[in-house]
Amino acid sequence: MIKDSHTHHISQQFNAELEEVRSHLLEMGGLVEKQVNDAVTALIEADSGLAQRVREVDDRINQMERNIDEECLRILARRQPAASDLRLIISISKSVIDLERIGDESTKIARRAIQLCEEGESPRGYVEVRHISDQVSKMVRDALDSFARFDADLALSVAQYDKNIDREYKTALRELVTYMMEDPRSISRVLNVIWVLRSLERIGDHARNISELVIYLVRGTDVRHLGLKRMQEEVKGLTAERINVLDTPDDK
Repeated sequence: MIKDSHTHHISQQFNAELEEVRSHLLEMGGLVEKQVNDAVTALIEADSGLAQRVREVDDRINQMERNIDEECLRILARRQPAASDLRLIISISKSVIDLERIGDESTKIARRAIQLCEEGESPRGYVEVRHISDQVSKMVRDALDSFARFDADLALSVAQYDKNIDREYKTALRELVTYMMEDPRSISRVLNVIWVLRSLERIGDHARNISELVIYLVRGTDVRHLGLKRMQEEVKGLTAERINVLDTPDDK
């Protein structure tokens, strides 16, 4: 499927409606991406004012989710779309759920940032937060870009990268738990950092969910709950025989 398949209908109004709702999704995505970056910046730089602004943006994101849902319902009711157009509407309606949840996780990070600002001392774990947040932000950005460009290959790379995030999160968690055992006075502060890392890991999961919806949109196949090798075979269009050979239960 190519982008033009969503832009040529007898009804120009239908074209406009599809493009408008997709544009609103990407606008929401851009706001959410900024929210993630601002939340982490507020934490690292101990900027409670920025953290509070991140929390205030959450209401706007929630309203955008409601508005896009209403647009999708109107299109379904009036146009009764089929084939690729129906997949587009379904993908948008599900992606806004993940975007809203990314916004929620960003708000949690901002709340932790305010708590750590009040405690007045930077705990261990900020290096890990910065490193993982940079990677997670790229995942969110690439997931949105893949949606904007109908790019299944870029979407696949987002799903593949999520495994790296999971691995680095577990490594950071082990190091921080060890540090708390060595210095019990740090437990309260480091626990806040652990919750931040958990939110970042979840943001990566939501970015992967969006990338899977892009693959569904482009290829017409639901790749949720498939291993990465199965997903790659679907995107690359290889044979079922090779899928069976390459797939393993440990590749999720």
